[in-house]
Amino acid sequence: MAPIARTVPTPADRFNAKTKPGPWSLRRDCPGTCRLWDGAINEDGYGHFWLDGRTVKAHRAAVTLADGAPVPADLDVDHRCRRRACVNRAHLEPVTHRENVLRSSNHVAARAAVTHCPARHAYDEANTIRAANGTRKCRACKNARARARRAEARIEQAASVIPLPTHRIRERTAA
Repeated sequence: MAPIARTVPTPADRFNAKTKPGPWSLRRDCPGTCRLWDGAINEDGYGHFWLDGRTVKAHRAAVTLADGAPVPADLDVDHRCRRRACVNRAHLEPVTHRENVLRSSNHVAARAAVTHCPARHAYDEANTIRAANGTRKCRACKNARARARRAEARIEQAASVIPLPTHRIRERTAA
């Protein structure tokens, strides 16, 4: 009796077996339905897949399997549909980490989109101060606050000076 030939599934076959059709994307720039990951998912909602001897995130594996080359380590894979479990290659785009963060709807992206301070001064090269934590500060507002503090200090200093009695000064000059 001849041994039964066992075929080993390819990574693409194993990957496709762990996906299922999903809903339509609600984003205009991302047409078509999502393809949702049905395998292991971490606490952040990203799928995991065993590829080339190590565990990789499922959306990175989707790009690698579709393009035939791994995603460079310095690039993130952006879910244009905003669904973390989506592995549809048409919804995934390798981008820099900065671009990925700025495309999102988090507080970092919202602050980066602000072009003027609350007093309507532009955040441009000449008017922007970078704080140690990376946030932007308005130079014009900072200078205005410093001028106001100095003026207030001068007024307080002048108020603390005891005026000389004027009647004694008149007596000395008359004599």
